[in-house]
Amino acid sequence: MFNCIKSENNVFKNLINGQWLSSKEDNFIEINSPIDNSIVGKIPAMTKEEVDFVISTAKRAQKDWSKVPINERAEILYKAADILVKNIDELAEIMVREIGKDRKSSRSEITRTADFIRFTADTAKNLSGESIPGDTFPGYKRNKISVVSREPLGVVLAISPFNYPINLAASKIAPAIIVGNSVVLKPATQGSLCGLYLAKVFQEAGVPNGVLNTITGKGSEIGDYVVTHKDINFINFTGSTEVGTRISKITSMVPLLMELGGKDAAIVLEDADLELAATNIVAGGYSYSSQRCTAVKRILVIDKVADELVAKVKEKISKLKVGNPLVDDVDIVPLINKKAADYVSELIEDAKNKGADLVAGGNRDGNIIFPTLFDNVTTDMRIAWEEPFGPVLPIIRVKNKDEAIEIANKSEYGLQSAVFTKNIDDAFYIADRLEVGTVQVNGKTERGPDHFPFLGVKASGIGTQGIRYSIESMSRPKATVINLLK
Repeated sequence: MFNCIKSENNVFKNLINGQWLSSKEDNFIEINSPIDNSIVGKIPAMTKEEVDFVISTAKRAQKDWSKVPINERAEILYKAADILVKNIDELAEIMVREIGKDRKSSRSEITRTADFIRFTADTAKNLSGESIPGDTFPGYKRNKISVVSREPLGVVLAISPFNYPINLAASKIAPAIIVGNSVVLKPATQGSLCGLYLAKVFQEAGVPNGVLNTITGKGSEIGDYVVTHKDINFINFTGSTEVGTRISKITSMVPLLMELGGKDAAIVLEDADLELAATNIVAGGYSYSSQRCTAVKRILVIDKVADELVAKVKEKISKLKVGNPLVDDVDIVPLINKKAADYVSELIEDAKNKGADLVAGGNRDGNIIFPTLFDNVTTDMRIAWEEPFGPVLPIIRVKNKDEAIEIANKSEYGLQSAVFTKNIDDAFYIADRLEVGTVQVNGKTERGPDHFPFLGVKASGIGTQGIRYSIESMSRPKATVINLLK
């Protein structure tokens, strides 16, 4: 099934108007595995002219696609979900090699994505318009009725990240096409192979030519060009706050949906179940080496119970397995590249130099950063504020819940926070005051279930995701007013 997307020398092609095409200029980008730096594949470095052709193709195809009944679009999504699961072994293997994710998490991402696609189809079939009688507004009689339906926006540019290359591409594609948009998928360079495999899944399921297309290339060459293209009608981006901020500055009159960075805090009160808190903190803070925007990235704990919590977290960290996900079932994997590992090492050294107590880890082997825990971190340390995107957790001791709230809200980010307490009044007190999109009570910060609203405030995002919310974001109401004749 997947043979057509690459040539014999492992050079991958892009899906353009139903065909798998290589680069006209024969310029390619090597994708190296974060595990051993081996070449996993090569992707086309597309030109601006090629991008123009892809977007014009998507624009033409969208006109016919928007006329296809929703129940027929839904059947294609159901087929895509089935094909995804059928090919889980091959897809998981390429994910392990390309982004270094452990095999168990890779398989889980694929099954979760299939569920997302099916639920998207179900949700779209159950979305209905409305009719609004005019006389419900003062001064009007029953001589007007507004019939409200939803219309697609046009061409959606979907830009997906490296860390969830299947799930966070599909979570843009499925809601977009179910309401009649066409999609141009630009996956992150590291993660492109997974994105191309996913595009083949949708093509095999019956998505018409031109409705889903892919582009690959260097952001420095086509990044700004594609996001400012006159025929892009919506941009759905997941990635760094730095890139997201740039996109928002250079675009004009194009709606945006963005999931950006985070510095999610776990606030632990003195009455918390510390075993529960420690379990969630380690699971939320170290899985996939914390290369997740929703990872727990700092712990704000009441000083009275800090020693006990530190001991429990340290014990659980000691049981994490570190190594090669191609060979072993591991928890801590190599970071995506040397640059990422160098950055995390800088944060570790800064914390050491400024007097933080190193409880666990702190060492490095190539791109592997061993799970690291710092205690007595102070607010003058970089690790208190910067997002490491690596397996490093700082513990900041606080006097009370109000100090925890104050420190949590000083962050430029506002994605999620977690609160651990047995007192529901305290939980709501804190939740009401935290400047974040979601507060988890007695659970780790995480995305999902996927029909829940998912959003960030401040530098963590724009707009609301979640299946129904994403569908609504990538469509618009259209009102037809019936003026009744006397």
